[in-house]
Amino acid sequence: MDQDSERAQFVDAHWATLVQRVNMVMPIVEELQSVKMMKWESYCKIRAANTNQEKMRELYEVLHSGGDKVKSSFYSRLEKHESCLFRSLGNIAQIAEALIECLNKYKKWIQREYEYVTEYNSLPGEYVPLSERYTQPLIIMRHREKREREEEMFSVGESFQQLLISRNNADKDSSILDALFCVDDKGISPCSVILQGNSGNGKSFTTQKIMLDWASGNLHREEFDCLFHLKCKELNHISGEQSLAELLSHNSNLTPDQISQILQKSPEKVLILIDGFDELRFSYSDTWNKPKLSHVSEKAPPEASLNALLRGHILSESFLLVTTRSTATTTLGGLLKHPQRFTEIIGFSEKQVEEYFQRFFQDEELFRKAFECVKANETLITACSIPVICWITCTVMRERFTDGADVTSGLETTTSIYVDFVSTLLKHHCQGLSQPVPILLKSLGQLAERGMLERQVLFEEKSMHEMVSNPAGSPFLCKFLFKRRIRQETMFSFMHLSFQEFFTALYFISLAERDFLDKLTELFHSQTQSYLALYLDEKYPLKYGCPEPHSLPVIQFLCGLSHKEVSSSLEETLNLSVPSFVQTQLEEWILHVSASRVYNFLPFILHCLYELHEKEFVQKAMEAWQKLDMSWNPLSRTDCWALLYCLDCCPHFRNLKLNFAAEELKMLQPVLCRTPELELTVQNFSDTDVTDLLSALGEGKRLRELRLNSRCLSDESVQEVLNALHKQKNVGGLQISVKSISADTAHVITDFLQTKAKWEEISLRTDDAESLCSSLRLFSFEGKLVLNVVKWCSGLHNEPSLSEIILKFPHSKASSINVKSFLQSFHSVNCITEESADFDRQVSALLSQLSSVSGLSTINLSVPILTETWASRILFLIESCPRLAVISFDAGSRGSDGAEWLPGLLMEEGIKLLKKSTKRPECNVNIRGIRCSKSSDCCTRHTKQIEELSCNQRVTIEFCGEKCTEEIKSKLELPDVT
Repeated sequence: MDQDSERAQFVDAHWATLVQRVNMVMPIVEELQSVKMMKWESYCKIRAANTNQEKMRELYEVLHSGGDKVKSSFYSRLEKHESCLFRSLGNIAQIAEALIECLNKYKKWIQREYEYVTEYNSLPGEYVPLSERYTQPLIIMRHREKREREEEMFSVGESFQQLLISRNNADKDSSILDALFCVDDKGISPCSVILQGNSGNGKSFTTQKIMLDWASGNLHREEFDCLFHLKCKELNHISGEQSLAELLSHNSNLTPDQISQILQKSPEKVLILIDGFDELRFSYSDTWNKPKLSHVSEKAPPEASLNALLRGHILSESFLLVTTRSTATTTLGGLLKHPQRFTEIIGFSEKQVEEYFQRFFQDEELFRKAFECVKANETLITACSIPVICWITCTVMRERFTDGADVTSGLETTTSIYVDFVSTLLKHHCQGLSQPVPILLKSLGQLAERGMLERQVLFEEKSMHEMVSNPAGSPFLCKFLFKRRIRQETMFSFMHLSFQEFFTALYFISLAERDFLDKLTELFHSQTQSYLALYLDEKYPLKYGCPEPHSLPVIQFLCGLSHKEVSSSLEETLNLSVPSFVQTQLEEWILHVSASRVYNFLPFILHCLYELHEKEFVQKAMEAWQKLDMSWNPLSRTDCWALLYCLDCCPHFRNLKLNFAAEELKMLQPVLCRTPELELTVQNFSDTDVTDLLSALGEGKRLRELRLNSRCLSDESVQEVLNALHKQKNVGGLQISVKSISADTAHVITDFLQTKAKWEEISLRTDDAESLCSSLRLFSFEGKLVLNVVKWCSGLHNEPSLSEIILKFPHSKASSINVKSFLQSFHSVNCITEESADFDRQVSALLSQLSSVSGLSTINLSVPILTETWASRILFLIESCPRLAVISFDAGSRGSDGAEWLPGLLMEEGIKLLKKSTKRPECNVNIRGIRCSKSSDCCTRHTKQIEELSCNQRVTIEFCGEKCTEEIKSKLELPDVT
């Protein structure tokens, strides 16, 4: 740095003192004018000023416009005419050293002040390390489109998480400041950044974390030498005129003079964080009439000093990061200097919610228990994308765990969390409300209800003001700007659809009984208005209702608000009481649905019972359900949680039919263990889930059906599951999707057949093309054992030579078939084509095994085409299997998923051989397929799309001894597996 620059820094750093203490202003000015450092007009203006302070302020305009050279000349005259004052200010080196010491002390002060946070419920003297509460949120670096906002509003659970992650376009590996101030794709680096976020989304925590990281040396962005923090909430309480340096001193241990020196030394390396712009009570509607400031030490009303900073009138080279709610973003964007960037905190992903819980509990067992509890609730895990709801949820759960509550009591209800959220925002994020809380809540509720009725989540600005007097002042509403053709459009929304549903419920409980019943009757009977009078129960008008799907969450929240603890909290915090008729009407409807066993409402009823959280009523409602059938669709984690609570209230429930994901096994294990009759479908089942399944099954159950949908189950796991079946009273059926059906798998099945276990069906299937077969089924039919083996067609040119074999024989003769050898032979046939020299030998080896199966009564073969050779093989089976009563042959093969049937031809030479050959009269032969009706030039196996040709007909031919009958079929018949 050259001498002129050093001297200029000295002048800037001490300007506030110089304005007050320089007496020899005119001698200095006259010398500057004589060496042509100022114009005559400026000299006259300074001379005309009344006081030395006014003269110095006019002089600064000259120095500022003249740059370092003019300031250096002023420095020389100051040393000459004000030597005592000059010596008292110290030399340049001393100033630099003093500034470094001040800065170090300032950093230590920041570390002490910012290392801890005081929570909303902290008692005097209580605090928590910021590291136990702060988790970096997702940040989006652009404005969202209207379509994106609607998608986010309507989605919950996993779909909501996927949307959040897809929106996040900040660099995941960079710090917040690196992401906010990075160079964009146009090569522009902003000097001002707007960080928008809803109430409770972590804006203030983010600024605190940035300040602490800088003071602790953990801020890796080198261009920022010094950070200052302005809290707008505190600025509202500052009166009188204050310079920018004085405003910044309110949140530091530095004096205004020290701050002024730091700011003037390297303004281009200063970052000022302005937190909570939306909370300012200043008016910026007439900013042009505010005094224009040019120096950090100039006194002015606080709004004028802040305005000058935002616009870049002072500290134009510094950087700004301003946080705000969406309701003030437009105003802020019009004030901020350029280039500016818009960013937004959109909350936590599920991974970040998990990280927050881990930091909060600081105990692996409690953290895991709490997080799994919340993850099970789709509505709550979605709401936990808002950081303050994470804190509320963790706080409530920690209190319950401390009181010794079990996991099902870890969280009372979703509604209770929403009530706590509303009261928290009203208490801590609602300074200066323009209307009483009850009126605000009612107006928000009316807006929410209108949106629910009109299926609307985004509200136009004009309609907003008709319902809510000051939408920008409500912490529960978000404001968005969208582009529409050549103009901007302003719209509002609730934070999420679930909050809109909650406020609708809050509005309903504020109504008189007649108005409440009218509103709810409309919801419950919207589809039956034309004949409503025929069956409407006047005392309980909701009783026979069938509410539409979009209104179900509102009803669920009404149940939650009726819960005693929630209604008590509501009255205490929001001064709202829940009338008794609300619970009475809802309970009457629940009892009617339960008594009627309306299964499509069953999951919803369980959720309502969970929200009501009244054990005696839950028992009363559940008595009507002799059997819970929830197998038609996989249960969500939320469904499982509600089911778990309801069944814990009814420990003697005897029959469950469920469909759920394997990850819910551990949660449902207590209920499954004590239920004597089960029918289970478990999705995404893997080897790691076997232990949980075995624990859930226990012993001595009537297991009507067990379906394990998987793609990677090993032979060892299949063995363990089969072993568990031995311990049950009865097993209806077992269906497992496995990694592969191998020789070891066959060995496991063979061993199982040797036991005396009671079972009705075992079915294995795989997608592995290298497997011995695609599907293996063993089941009982008409008192006999049926073995069904299938190889699916994996492609047009990869049709199996023998698609399917079905065998039927007595249970007592199961040991006469070697399943392993049989499957290996079946596989060998399908590994080669009919043109192969070894094909006949492999087929003969397979068919020869069938003759050794004692009591074999039925064989069904599925082969791509009936040839003369296959006809001779049919005749061989008739002769070699003395007990054979039925042999069926289907020309065709199974498609890639086992459901589709690809029809094949019945060749004339094959049919003729069967007709003329002598057959045992007690053995029926049935052949099905497509037969060409042409007398010459018949279709062959190479003819394309044979089923679409007019010359071909679907036929069934039956041979009974010497008798032959043929029937033409109008549609394709699939092979009969029984």
